[in-house]
Amino acid sequence: MANPQSTAKIAGHPIHPILIPFPIAFFVGTFACDIAYWITGNANWAMVTPWLLGAGIITAALAALAGLTDVIGEERIRSLADAWWHAGGNVIVVLIEIYNWYARFDQGTAAIVPKGLILSLVVTCILLFTGWKGWNMVYRHRVGVADGAVAAEMPVTQKSIVRVV
Repeated sequence: MANPQSTAKIAGHPIHPILIPFPIAFFVGTFACDIAYWITGNANWAMVTPWLLGAGIITAALAALAGLTDVIGEERIRSLADAWWHAGGNVIVVLIEIYNWYARFDQGTAAIVPKGLILSLVVTCILLFTGWKGWNMVYRHRVGVADGAVAAEMPVTQKSIVRVV
């Protein structure tokens, strides 16, 4: 049986894994800036975090849209418990970060220590869990991994870089 395939693709490549590094980097970057602000007290670290959070929320919404398209479009993905843990955890991440962004917008640097720092830590921990679940979907359940049938349809230039299983 062929591997479960992504519904949202560009030139045969799943869109969701292309997008997910961005919100991860923005949210973990927020945590790093929170730590730097906590240690140094330098307000420059605090000034960048609303921008990181805003960019993370927007890119997370785009990644979620691509992931939701994959879930809706493929029954075998919907049937995986890992997919629901992955999606649910990431929804929680976005909700926490929306609150985190709003608190900083409303309260300024007063929202960073300890509240913002704790929220960023919690989000980073949840991202580790949801990333593990996403890894399970790709490496254990082979979601979005090109199999022999998909690789046979690719142009010769792409076949050389695809490991056919």
